[in-house]
Amino acid sequence: MKTYSTDKIRNLALVGHSGCGKTTLTENLLFRTGVTSRQGKVEDGNTVSDFDKEEINRKVSIRLSIVPVEWKDTKVNLLDTPGYFDFAGEVFSALRASEAALVVLDGSAGIEVGTEKVLAYTHDIELPRIIFVNKMDKENANIHKIVEDLREKYGKIIVPFTLPIGEGADFKGLVDIINKTAYEYVDGVRKEIPIPDEMLDEVEELFGEITEIVADTDDSLMEKFFTGEVFNHDEFLKGVTTALLNGTVVPLVAGSVINGIGVDILMDIVVDYMPAPNYEGAKYGFRHDMEEYREVDVNQPYCAVVFKTIVDPFVGKISIFKVISGKIKKETEIYNSTKEKMDKTGGLFYLRGKNQIETSEIVAGDIGAFSKLSITQTGDTLSDKQHPMVFKPIKYPQPNLYIAIEPKNKGDDEKIGAALNKQHEEDPSFVVVRNNETKQLTIGGQGDVQLQIILDKLKNTYGLETKTIPLRIAYRETIKGTADVQGKHKKQSGGAGQYGDVYIKFEHGDEVFEFNEKVVGGAVPKNYFPAVEKGLRESMDKGVLAGYPVVNIKATLHNGSYHAVDSNEMAFRLAAALAFRKGIEIANPILLEPILKIEVKVPETYMGDVMGDINKRRGKILKMEQLEEGYELVIAEAPHSELFEYSIDLRSMTHARGGFVTEFVRYDEVPIHIAEKIINEAKAEK
Repeated sequence: MKTYSTDKIRNLALVGHSGCGKTTLTENLLFRTGVTSRQGKVEDGNTVSDFDKEEINRKVSIRLSIVPVEWKDTKVNLLDTPGYFDFAGEVFSALRASEAALVVLDGSAGIEVGTEKVLAYTHDIELPRIIFVNKMDKENANIHKIVEDLREKYGKIIVPFTLPIGEGADFKGLVDIINKTAYEYVDGVRKEIPIPDEMLDEVEELFGEITEIVADTDDSLMEKFFTGEVFNHDEFLKGVTTALLNGTVVPLVAGSVINGIGVDILMDIVVDYMPAPNYEGAKYGFRHDMEEYREVDVNQPYCAVVFKTIVDPFVGKISIFKVISGKIKKETEIYNSTKEKMDKTGGLFYLRGKNQIETSEIVAGDIGAFSKLSITQTGDTLSDKQHPMVFKPIKYPQPNLYIAIEPKNKGDDEKIGAALNKQHEEDPSFVVVRNNETKQLTIGGQGDVQLQIILDKLKNTYGLETKTIPLRIAYRETIKGTADVQGKHKKQSGGAGQYGDVYIKFEHGDEVFEFNEKVVGGAVPKNYFPAVEKGLRESMDKGVLAGYPVVNIKATLHNGSYHAVDSNEMAFRLAAALAFRKGIEIANPILLEPILKIEVKVPETYMGDVMGDINKRRGKILKMEQLEEGYELVIAEAPHSELFEYSIDLRSMTHARGGFVTEFVRYDEVPIHIAEKIINEAKAEK
């Protein structure tokens, strides 16, 4: 593949609901442009972009893949993303590396939740987008219904740039609105035909809409519009591109990828109207923390951002990056400005799926890859050491589903940890946590499918088998009452013995632990006070109810006795421990559970179900806020133990339209009937 100049590059994120045809679109383009000799199929497991073992087995995309194609002397980098919601992190990465998004929509299914989410997100980040309505050959496909529904949701910015000739089984061609030409397709090849008479009025109406949008982008064009002059092709091109960047138009193209209908017109529109990386006003996603602004210009010092990492146990580590300015060559010295260290590389190449295409340089605006970068991770900035830049890292969604795992085979702990860290490098939207308190290895992500794939990869790629175990809650214990007790440690076994005697009052405190002494008359020498405090602090690690850490204890040492020969620090530590256990048992011990604040964003339609479900989880609704576009925000508090599978349940309740984030707020007393169960389980485990 030759090196293209920046103005001849288009970076396009392929996004949309699972099963809408994104991967099939890349296959059609690869076949159509002669890269492959036959069009791969997802169901056959032979597509270029779905090359991971798990993708082939599951017949679904699970990670971002780069598929460059050459169209009309322009390089179009297609960033094929998963449609399943668990892999939103991959979508965020692709959108950040692109100047525009191609939202693929299943014409037979209409506006699915995945479509809604990507259209809302691209609107929020002000990224230009184009909609491709695929599967117009399917039964129930109705372009007018889809356009009507889209406009009802997003307004008149949705403008068809093509109209289908026939629908369902009768779908055979398209009308190109801007060029006012019609085409019929046979085996993916088009031939020009007259526009059907019954479509002429609609074509003129839509052409008028586009013309008005173009006129609105420039005063001189507006003047031309009012005088009735016709815009030339260049004026249309500039006007539509400006409108895209302004967010005042979202072009819609209809077609059928499997039959090759409309793909050529779609690509013509992408090349003509989607912004190049250096187009004035293009939003290239990566922002830096410094005041200096780096233009997307090949003549500037180089800087690039790694937005995706692939870690293969056989091929090694591959870092996919986008060059923001300058150019990167094989001999370029790589400085990781995020970590402020030099890094060494293996090869420099373009990626097409898993296939590496060697190149001598990657220029500003283009996407390339390095092998064997040792210290560089996803989100890091690479730049000229003399002109360093640091771009803000990608903000991934917060994990909201956690599971605990352990190895099936003893001795695999370290291997599993290393393999999970490699997977985290590939997908930073999932996390690995070793909880020192519960002694569990947990992994967290966006949903059960993502976590199951991680476990399947451990087994199928790394040969490491795990099993899921019940997730432990980090409970706490405290006291509600008071107790004044004696702790006496006396041991005589020939020679010097051990003697420590303390009287300690225990009560509930505001701090995790507060130690005071009010000893009079030297009953306990001052030099033993630290030993008493240490004995108490050590005892707080395990409570008397279920062995959980004890908190909010105020302990006051007020009396005791000692032996001139047999007393020592160890004896007073043990005496304090005896007093602690006795005192806590007497002072009405209770179990505490972590309470989380939960913010749920949900469509109004599902509010009743969501609120009822929170109440069932022993939750307390604090307030509700009206959001834009028919959504509400429910702010509540609920016990952590009741939210283990909330991610799965909320998705089911709201048909994947709801989302939530959580935050720890405090510990509260566990209701008696639940506390008894937890205590009995803890005793049985011991």
